[in-house]
Amino acid sequence: MLISFLTAQTQRSKHWVFFILFLLAMTAGAVAQSNSDNGAQNSDNGAQKDNDETLEANPARPTVATPATLTPVGYLQFENGVQFAADSAEFSSRLGINQVTKLTVHPRLQFLVQSEPVVHTGLGPTREFNPGDVLVGFQAVALPGHKKRPTIALSYFKHVYNGAAPDVDFGTPEHSVLLLISDDLAGFHFDLNGMFNEQLEDHVGRAQFGQTISISHPLKKFTLAGELWHFTQPFLHGNAVGNLWAISYQVRPNLVVDAGFNRGLTSTSTQLEGFAGFTYLLPHRLWPTRNHGSATQ
Repeated sequence: MLISFLTAQTQRSKHWVFFILFLLAMTAGAVAQSNSDNGAQNSDNGAQKDNDETLEANPARPTVATPATLTPVGYLQFENGVQFAADSAEFSSRLGINQVTKLTVHPRLQFLVQSEPVVHTGLGPTREFNPGDVLVGFQAVALPGHKKRPTIALSYFKHVYNGAAPDVDFGTPEHSVLLLISDDLAGFHFDLNGMFNEQLEDHVGRAQFGQTISISHPLKKFTLAGELWHFTQPFLHGNAVGNLWAISYQVRPNLVVDAGFNRGLTSTSTQLEGFAGFTYLLPHRLWPTRNHGSATQ
């Protein structure tokens, strides 16, 4: 029993060491890329340089909730991270690299690709590397925010590649429709999402419903966020519920790094998750500037 316990702890420690090293490598790479881009901009014309340098990333990570506001029009945004999870129904440990690419093509329309290129999982003595899932979708602003009026948006995702890696507690939807609401009140930022999903298992589809509320507060260049989320589990006849806490730091207006953890609150929830990563807005417009500006407001 003691040997088994020590072996399990050693395996978990290896995951955490890899997790920390990967975070440091990602952060260093992102900062280096940002500095390189800044140096390259010195040769651009003054007006375009000023415009690019004042752009701000609009991170959706690391919370479950997604903001209703969009990224600046014409610029690619990358949200990259690593996530460690332990003690779930389908695995004892899971370490995955996740990536989201966003491109806003109109002040009210954004396209997204979400993927997990590689996932390492363990269940007992079994250890595997597998690709994760890929989803594509869009987000459309239905009602732009103005003064005391919140921003309201709708989003849709389609599951286009079924990876072999096991999912965390709330799974991967075959189709997903989201209602997103974002607003600022008394110095706090609120993101509320309602999810209406179809889960698919053995060619059988069932409805899944989810709700999440994320509240964040800026502290100079830091932002502290807390979140409570819930998803039904139609094939387990259960509910996944979690409490997430995260902190992010704005290295530059277009580069934000983050880290945090999530604690599962039900027996069918993934019990522990840790994550870290960054959001990087590439400061080069993909097409000439037009009069409609950006969609971050």
